[in-house]
Amino acid sequence: MKKVTTILFVLLMSFFVAEAQLNINHYMRVGRTRISIGNYTGAIEYFNIVIKFKPYLPEAYFYRGVAKHQLEDFRGAIIDYNRAIEMKPFYPQAFMNRGMAYHNLGEYEKAIEDYNRGLEFDSDNESIYNNRGIAKLALKNVEGAIEDYNKALEINPKSTHALMNRSNAHIVQGDVEDAIRDLNQVIIIRPHFAAAYLNRGLARFELDDFASALRDYDQSISLDSENALAFNNRGIVKHKLGDYEGAIMDYDIALRLNPEMASAYFNRAMAREILGRPGFENDYRIAAQLNPQFDLESRRLDAEQLAQNQQSQSQQSSSSGQTGSAQATAAQATAQQNNSQGEEQDEETPVEESSESQRSRRQRINLIVEDSRNLPTDDEEVDDGRIQNRNIVIDLQPIFIISAFERNAVDYERSQYYNLAIDELNQKNNYNPLFTITNKEVEEYMDIFENFILYFNARLQIDESSHHYLSRGIFYGLTGDYNRALEDFNKSLELNSAQAVAFFSRGNSRYKMQEEIESLAGSHDDFTVPIGGFDNRPDDSEMIAMPEYEKILSDYQSLLYLKPNFFFGYYNRAFIKLRLKEYKGAIEDLNKAIELEPEFAEAYFNRGLTKIYLDDIEGGALDLSRAGELGIHGAYNIIKRYCN
Repeated sequence: MKKVTTILFVLLMSFFVAEAQLNINHYMRVGRTRISIGNYTGAIEYFNIVIKFKPYLPEAYFYRGVAKHQLEDFRGAIIDYNRAIEMKPFYPQAFMNRGMAYHNLGEYEKAIEDYNRGLEFDSDNESIYNNRGIAKLALKNVEGAIEDYNKALEINPKSTHALMNRSNAHIVQGDVEDAIRDLNQVIIIRPHFAAAYLNRGLARFELDDFASALRDYDQSISLDSENALAFNNRGIVKHKLGDYEGAIMDYDIALRLNPEMASAYFNRAMAREILGRPGFENDYRIAAQLNPQFDLESRRLDAEQLAQNQQSQSQQSSSSGQTGSAQATAAQATAQQNNSQGEEQDEETPVEESSESQRSRRQRINLIVEDSRNLPTDDEEVDDGRIQNRNIVIDLQPIFIISAFERNAVDYERSQYYNLAIDELNQKNNYNPLFTITNKEVEEYMDIFENFILYFNARLQIDESSHHYLSRGIFYGLTGDYNRALEDFNKSLELNSAQAVAFFSRGNSRYKMQEEIESLAGSHDDFTVPIGGFDNRPDDSEMIAMPEYEKILSDYQSLLYLKPNFFFGYYNRAFIKLRLKEYKGAIEDLNKAIELEPEFAEAYFNRGLTKIYLDDIEGGALDLSRAGELGIHGAYNIIKRYCN
């Protein structure tokens, strides 16, 4: 019987191991599927689960890196690619993707090193040659870039990526005809590739072959009617041919598709001025606001200064620069290619991805041609997964407070972190109400909170204990009755000066009351860490001195004296210090909170914002990457806007 039992036990163990393996495979499969459909944050959640249970699986780090890469969290992606490579040193895809991430951060030499390593393990990888060529071109090594594109074409003669990028390299060399030949080949291979027609239109425009350029732009627009660059550039050709009405129509469409295209405003202003149409002054003004390059007045002053300098040096002063006349500017416009052709071209997307990489544009004065050749791809925008492109209000994550559930209620959104001190409160209440700690909104639960006030009124009539005053005070605070909340917390502490959670809750209520007072007075500054306002950063002499805030800090200090591992206390105290502009002290408290709770997403987020404000862009980006990985998805928007 014992033997049978042992066999049965072994079989059961085998079953559970197989089941666990099956679940890990399931999470990996779902994570990769989510990448393929553009749900990158959802993919990260699944790979986090895999990493928690199998921390030595390189593929989990690799694919999580791919998801972060698509969210333009390049530093976070590099960290994951590093882990994958540490565990699997012969991982060519990881080297290639890490090289692409370095490229996106402008670290081209490191990118080339990674591409070289990738080729050591996979010498016939067309994509790595193509991407290495892009990095070499960014470093002005045009010949080396063309060699790599040629090698990619040896491996795959129908590689439209390599042909498009080689055409760009030919443009840098001044070989426009060779560039057109490459683009012709692309169009033969992919006759419905809108970007190829757009790029060929640019090349033909540079040869002053306006009729052919117009045909290419028409074809590009017929294949992709949402491309603002194509409409802007077709408008320029019409403008050059004297069709100002048609040009204005194209500029209108370009601006409808991209309201922030400064060059389209500038071009439309010139066409409107030539026709004597109203509104051209406003277009010039908007163009200058969007891009100082298009400020005609400053350009006129610069040109006059240049003319004076040239006249003093030689007698050749016939035409030294632009004048303030927009009609003369339009009449003499040539839309010549500037010397920025050597700028980086976009890479092929990371392995297991299918969407466009980071876009950069070159703009030209006179008629401003928008150059699309930095991005040789016709992939469509993925809207649902690219949360880094969404506009968000940038603000600190708020303080944590104690809230509550009814018995058997389920609200996972408010239940975020487990804490022993809160669990001790729940044990004393026999888990009704069920306290939790959260920084989520609680307004919709007011009726429940008011009922619990009545409940603890009755309990206090029977037993005026420190615990019951604390509990009722928590619910007074949740209903916004901060005066009564403070009275209860004071009473709780009179009865038990070691009631640590009462200090925490009293500090929170004091802050909430102060916040309301400032809001009513119009002095509350929601944007505690003014990202982007580096020039206005206060020094230590400008720190805010507010007696009420000192009381709040004192409560948090008492809490942490009694419970030094209560990480929410450090987090909340850091928040108050940021309100007081004590940035160094805030960073120290956030460091401690993260030390005690390594997965404290909100602490990473607030520390990341603070570091960026203090000009530690690298450190801020890494903290925001971790916050995004842990579920605060707005972090990716900030990384894109302020760190890349």
